[in-house]
Amino acid sequence: MSSPTESREEAIARLTKSASALEARTRTEVVASAEAQKVVSQAWRIVAELIGGVFIGLGIGAGIDWMFDTRPAGIVGGVLLGFALSIFMARRTANRLMAEAKALGEVPAGEPVVELNEDEER
Repeated sequence: MSSPTESREEAIARLTKSASALEARTRTEVVASAEAQKVVSQAWRIVAELIGGVFIGLGIGAGIDWMFDTRPAGIVGGVLLGFALSIFMARRTANRLMAEAKALGEVPAGEPVVELNEDEER
């Protein structure tokens, strides 16, 4: 509560300053939350590429097995081909994301990204 000697204008100025500080802190939290969601969605995209490539290869291999009656060879070949393709796609996505981060200046060029507590494990 305001002191009895504080004028109305001083109280309004103090409350405005307090509201501005609260708004700035809330805006920072929202921006940080949006950035965290962006990072998580990028990670899930890479995981989906890895898993999807294997399943697509499995499906194509099963189709080849069904069409040409080559039971295990089509599935094995399809899974291996799908796995190789999914690794290629995930690496391409990771390289693109890293290039975007470097362009924005988030990761200095030539320096590895160090996670918290990673130095303690060495």
